Amino acid sequence: MDDAIRKKAEEWLTAPYDQETQQAVQKLLDGDPAAVIDAFYTTVSFGTGGMRSLMGPGTNRLNKYTIRFATQGLANYIFSQNISHPKVFIGYDSRHHSREFAEETARVLAGNQIEAFLTKELRPTPFVSFGCRHHQCTAAVMITASHNPPEYNGYKVYWSDGAQVVPPHDTGIMAEVKKISHPSDVQLAPLKDPLIHLVGEEDDNAYFDALMPLQNHEELNQKEGKKLKILYSPLHGCGITTLPEALKRWGFTTLSYVDAQKEPNGSFPAAHSPNPEQKETLQLGIDQLLKEKGDIFLATDPDADRMGVVVRHKEEGVILNGNQIASLCLYYLCVTQSLPENSAAVTTIVTTELFRLIAESFNVTPFEVLTGFKYIGEKIHEWEQSHAHTFLFGAEESLGFLYGTHARDKDATSAACLIAEMALQLKKEVKTLIDLLHELYEKYGPFLEQQLSLPFGGGKEGMDTMKHVMEQLRRSPPQEINGQKVIDVIDYAAGNTPLPKSNVLLFRVDDHSKFVIRPSGTEPKIKIYGLARHQKKEKLEASLQSLKTLLTAT
Repeated sequence: MDDAIRKKAEEWLTAPYDQETQQAVQKLLDGDPAAVIDAFYTTVSFGTGGMRSLMGPGTNRLNKYTIRFATQGLANYIFSQNISHPKVFIGYDSRHHSREFAEETARVLAGNQIEAFLTKELRPTPFVSFGCRHHQCTAAVMITASHNPPEYNGYKVYWSDGAQVVPPHDTGIMAEVKKISHPSDVQLAPLKDPLIHLVGEEDDNAYFDALMPLQNHEELNQKEGKKLKILYSPLHGCGITTLPEALKRWGFTTLSYVDAQKEPNGSFPAAHSPNPEQKETLQLGIDQLLKEKGDIFLATDPDADRMGVVVRHKEEGVILNGNQIASLCLYYLCVTQSLPENSAAVTTIVTTELFRLIAESFNVTPFEVLTGFKYIGEKIHEWEQSHAHTFLFGAEESLGFLYGTHARDKDATSAACLIAEMALQLKKEVKTLIDLLHELYEKYGPFLEQQLSLPFGGGKEGMDTMKHVMEQLRRSPPQEINGQKVIDVIDYAAGNTPLPKSNVLLFRVDDHSKFVIRPSGTEPKIKIYGLARHQKKEKLEASLQSLKTLLTAT
């Protein structure tokens, strides 16, 4: 073990670190050198979604001390911006230690004379984005690790517009956080400090009120919404606190639940994984949907920013992927609304080309941004200042959608309301969302998208291997993929595109397909995206496997 790492770990064996933390670190030092290295070789850093890590003792783990360090850095950055009367909104999900971490965040802010608005109970990520705007806060913090495994937690930072921090704020905050390395650097107030305000029902109602004008067929929703049979699972997360109530206020009152997954629980006992992209996670709900002859099944991840949709179609439970949901929502909005001439829709570079074609066919300007919903939020803010475009809809392939500008992060609750309204319209025509999807494929052509992940194991070794693989791929890009010639390579790290520099490679192939390769922002794994048109599933799968084989051999 490196002496510097050992020394850093031994610092956590004395006061002011609490007894429980000291004992946990000593246990690692006594019996698990590899775990010590992984816990102390670096500090937790920001990825595409903020700060996210395993929980436990150490500088590279999320614990009350690293939460305090991050918050002190945030406080210092806020003061560097010369903001008078700063305020920060704080929320948390159902994960283990989420409430504790949220309270620690509030204590540090109050200790720095910054007002803190802390949700009384767990609330979704988009609710925190909304709350930040509603209270005209300087920033917001959400304690969540989204759909990661139970051992993880995270710390997402938002700026005054309610969107996740982007340059220069993200790098500015991290620079301040890096200066904080000891508990003595942190100002800490008691939880009952008068600068800490607990928010509840008033904010809930403000959020629901903000969603009501988004209805496209309010009269029909209120009159006939009860005819749509909806099944819902929060996957043990905090979606249960907003999504059912929002649906009911829109008129969708025939709502049942996957009871085994209904209660908030950070261990996610009845969910195969808290990720609504995975079929195994949805299977309980699919079985219940078919048994009860419901119309649609909605599932949200633990912080309720992402939403999965299953449709009962011809007595089968058909799962819609994020690309399909995004395309359906955009098309529905385009045919339903009277759109301003400068309407725009935003998606990411790994989302289906169908989204762009739909937008263009309705004279809606499509924009592509890097992976990470913060870049969609950034576009909304940019257009509010310039009035160049009016935001219509934003989406990413990983089940993230934003309908409305009440929040500036993906919002499963507003998306669920939109899907329900669309499904009701189609039910009137004796159709389902699957029927509409087939109509889109007939009109615009068939599209196919798939994704593979290449994991590298945990810890420092895994991250180092992943870095090496990306470097090798950059130095020696493939000339062909599955026998098809690569005709263009875009390296987003080179700075030759209008988008910010990012560790992403895009390959265009001569059969009109494209492949995007990027490392995960939070885990030691590389994601490989394949996007094709007029192509058989087997061919795209073979192309993805050939890329995976190439990366494995690197």
